[in-house]
Amino acid sequence: QVQLVEFGGGWVQPGGSLRLSCTASGLRLDYYAIGWFRQAPGKEREGISCITNDGDTIFYADSVKGRFTVSRDNAQNTASLQMNDLKAEDTAIYYCAASVSPICSGYVVRSVHSWGQGTQVTVSS
Repeated sequence: QVQLVEFGGGWVQPGGSLRLSCTASGLRLDYYAIGWFRQAPGKEREGISCITNDGDTIFYADSVKGRFTVSRDNAQNTASLQMNDLKAEDTAIYYCAASVSPICSGYVVRSVHSWGQGTQVTVSS
């Protein structure tokens, strides 16, 4: 059974940092690009980053560029999203997803192979 699980969500004050992890079971992540998405209350889910299967290329949405950093460790079958200088508008449920492709066409993964269950990130004072 394929499963992606995110860890690391929580509450943080504006300007703070959180690190999300995405682990996979039943699926070798090194075959796939990994996308990060988020869904804020009352809004549609949006893609914010994509990292190629080998980790050599990463795309970011403008809204997170310079503040968020994506990485992956294929040996551990994991991916991470480091979020710094968090803002209230970053409040959302965050998801990782394995693409059907090893490459990224941009910061949004268009065709998802598997989704994680999501983890809540709340930024408030």
